[in-house]
Amino acid sequence: MPIQTPPKMRKLTRRAFIGTGLLASGALVIGVSIQPGNQSEKVAGLIADADEHVFDIWIKISPDNTVTIIVPHAEMGQGVHTTLALMLADELDADWDKVIISEAPAQEAYTNHMLLKGFVAGDIDFPNFLVNTVDGAFLKIGKIINFQVTGGSASIRFTGQMGMRIAGASTRQLLITAAAAQWQLPEKELSTHKSFIHHEKSGKKEAFFTFAQAAALLDPEINPTLKSVDQYQLMGTSPPRKDLPPKVTGEALYGMDIQLPGMKYASIKASPVFGCKVTSVDASSLKKIKGFYQVVTLDNAVAVIADGFWLAKQALNKVVMEFEKNDAQNIHQKGIFEQLRYDLNQAELNDNFNIDFKTGVIPDQKVISKDQFEATYQVPFLAHATMEPMNCTAWIHDGICEIWIGSQNPLGIKSAVADLLDIDMEHVQVYNQYLGGGFGRRSENDVALQAAWIARETTHPIKLIWTREEDIQQDFYREANLSQFKAVLNSQGKPSIWINQFLFKHHPPEASIPPYLIPNQLIQHTESALHVPWGNWRSVDHSMHGFFIESFIDELAHLQNEDPFEYRASLLAHEPRFLKVLNKAAEKSSWHQSLLENWGRGIAIHQSFGTIVAEVVEVQIIEGKIHIERVVCVADAGFAMHRDAFIAQMESGIIYGLTAALYGEITIKNGAVEQHNFHDHKMLRMDETPIIETYITNSHEKIGGAGEPSTSVIAPALVNAIFNATGKRIRTLPIQNFDLSS
Repeated sequence: MPIQTPPKMRKLTRRAFIGTGLLASGALVIGVSIQPGNQSEKVAGLIADADEHVFDIWIKISPDNTVTIIVPHAEMGQGVHTTLALMLADELDADWDKVIISEAPAQEAYTNHMLLKGFVAGDIDFPNFLVNTVDGAFLKIGKIINFQVTGGSASIRFTGQMGMRIAGASTRQLLITAAAAQWQLPEKELSTHKSFIHHEKSGKKEAFFTFAQAAALLDPEINPTLKSVDQYQLMGTSPPRKDLPPKVTGEALYGMDIQLPGMKYASIKASPVFGCKVTSVDASSLKKIKGFYQVVTLDNAVAVIADGFWLAKQALNKVVMEFEKNDAQNIHQKGIFEQLRYDLNQAELNDNFNIDFKTGVIPDQKVISKDQFEATYQVPFLAHATMEPMNCTAWIHDGICEIWIGSQNPLGIKSAVADLLDIDMEHVQVYNQYLGGGFGRRSENDVALQAAWIARETTHPIKLIWTREEDIQQDFYREANLSQFKAVLNSQGKPSIWINQFLFKHHPPEASIPPYLIPNQLIQHTESALHVPWGNWRSVDHSMHGFFIESFIDELAHLQNEDPFEYRASLLAHEPRFLKVLNKAAEKSSWHQSLLENWGRGIAIHQSFGTIVAEVVEVQIIEGKIHIERVVCVADAGFAMHRDAFIAQMESGIIYGLTAALYGEITIKNGAVEQHNFHDHKMLRMDETPIIETYITNSHEKIGGAGEPSTSVIAPALVNAIFNATGKRIRTLPIQNFDLSS
């Protein structure tokens, strides 16, 4: 396997916001920074080989007129490299066939401050004179917290909209200005097309590279004019994804593919009970094993180094290790949910909830009305179960630590490893690879820290690979949760009072707020101390609240003997975007068409990460077994930048959510995870996967996300379909624990 190594560092300086470039061994780099201030001095040499002179960070134009776009996000199958590059290339009028994409290095200048700005400030349009100041503030914050994160379905709507498009438009204008000066022609007479400058009247035509050096000396527009929808050439279409050919041929490098000279392999076993430290290790039986190299004791884990992974794993199985005892070993699954119920009840009894949202007038909650309707829903812990096993290769030598990994947070890893080894961040190099699935799991630093710890004990490069058992039992889990609802219906059968109480509050903050027109709402949460580590799981809090809200609203509809679609539509009359999506889902699913006996349809709608998704599920129940026949998905993300990639993300999120709804469950016994591998942590199989139809509704409102919004809708649509087929209401996931036999 080839080794992916970084370009050599070389410090070159240049003034100006955008930086400039000069010709050297055939390459000129232009950067239109989507970040404030002069970044050229800090990133020179990081985005090019030693024979290239680099002056800024986003765009490189070479003598053959290829355009290299530097993307500050990790590619984990979602197509973000292609889509972000597409947005920049469209504004630049670059020839897509001659666009090259490179992922930005783990360096503070590539802090995703636009993503951070988007989360905090949303889509506020700041005045021109404040743009640099505001961006500078978020860049500083991002650097402090080492924020180079891919997640939150935020790459396109923040980095893409606020960054890549601006970079492309700015560079295009600079090239036109430089060409106009050289040709002594008015700028308004020049146009761009497929990486060329054109002057239609005279027939002049020259490549971008002809003017790149002069253009890079000019000052850019901070807020350049962006294309309108009717001017798009690439955005909204489906040009070939740049990451797919190497993945098909096997040329693409994932963390698992890294091979280094003299590399050893490590297998690791952590304490089954979270947080317990190693107390003793007996590795005497390994001395005679050929190929065994070393045992390394970490704080709460033991690793074995050997010439191969299988050998390391087998040797690890022979090590006798003991861990400290603590009270967590008395924790069981039943007790966890008893604790959650107790903490929820105590918060209600003592009236010390935290308020998420409140509007209207809420009467005494203890007895709202004799006609109130109540329901409580429950979801379990969930593991991520990424396709590519968790892995990291680390090599410490010559005062530096090199890390090869697929991460959603490479700069965070760089900082964490530097802290562990007590060295400067500049002495840690992180080379991010393709990710074989992330889903939030690969935003954590634990595997990289383990690999660096092990590498510190030897002179060899170390590839640490987790077994699937270690992955399932040492995850950062989506929390188990309870959500209880109370509602009072008015004379028309619609909710006039809506009270929702649940545990744990993470993000996004609006996840628990329903879109429906309900005059009096009180949404509250409290906390509970669990020993199970929490982590971001695909769609985060939406993964729970989509199920909670859309299950409850469905129950209210059936309580009134109203059609669930019609009931929702009546409560969304004030939300035309929602209504359009809902209506289209009903239309495409033939909602009002009769079904055969033992068949059922269910519907749900939810907005997350700026995208509205409605889904209709059709099921057939045969001898108590669920057959999911069809899923219709309608999504409005404002505008789908890459249609095929957007559809793929909708389908991916649905399948991921179906797995969780049907089978997903992590249970705790004696303080440890009971599940081990896919024999007892079941995944959705190909023969169980339904037909999925996805329809895009472009409202041309603010751009939303794609990676997560469909995941939060599928569980409620599915349980609502099961109710429609069987009359049995499922309030507790996963569905496999529910008896559907007649």
